[in-house]
Amino acid sequence: DEAALQAVAKQIRKEDLLKQKEAGITYISSNDFSFYDNVLDTAFLFNIIPQRYKDLGLSELETYFALARVYQGDKGNVKALAMKKWFNTNYHYLVPEIDDDTNIALTGSKPIDEFTEAKEFGVDTKVALVGPFTFLKLAKFTGSKKISDVYAVLTAEYIKLVSLLTSVGAKTIEFDEPYLVRDLSGEDIDLFKEIYSLILSNKNGAKILLLTYFGDIRDIYNEVVKLDFDL
Repeated sequence: DEAALQAVAKQIRKEDLLKQKEAGITYISSNDFSFYDNVLDTAFLFNIIPQRYKDLGLSELETYFALARVYQGDKGNVKALAMKKWFNTNYHYLVPEIDDDTNIALTGSKPIDEFTEAKEFGVDTKVALVGPFTFLKLAKFTGSKKISDVYAVLTAEYIKLVSLLTSVGAKTIEFDEPYLVRDLSGEDIDLFKEIYSLILSNKNGAKILLLTYFGDIRDIYNEVVKLDFDL
């Protein structure tokens, strides 16, 4: 049941954190645990949940797994979100859907909860987040709106998250932006710079790390090094 699942998840997080602490790792991450997919976690965090799933009237965790795995039951029937390959790996992610009625808002607390939980275990972590640029580039827009219509709202909600994290003691926040290794247009580069100019102007005392992987960032390297990232 849900209580047992949450209890086992907490124990796994505790064991992983303490193992890394005992190994002497300097930067240990929190919010890297997921029941299914970190992109789906990010969608949930910012209320990016298609209405057809909300209409089922399920619990939050049941809704999460309906998006991930499908739901067929007495409350209705819905397919899972579409799945795509995670860059050049054999892993996959669930494609977030943003329609014209999506109300992007910080309604979840997973990064905050897992940071404070790690502190209870005696581990001061850096908080790992899927970055807004990558999230938006991977999302599917099902209505007339485009990235240009929603990026400012999502960025503002990320800034709220940074503020909340620092209020509970987070000193280092990592933004994962693997989409930077793709071929980027001038429009992409301008979007990234706009998003992070806003975030980096509202660090609230935190160190902001930029992490990317799967390749190099030649298309945007010169612009990235001019921004006020800490590492």
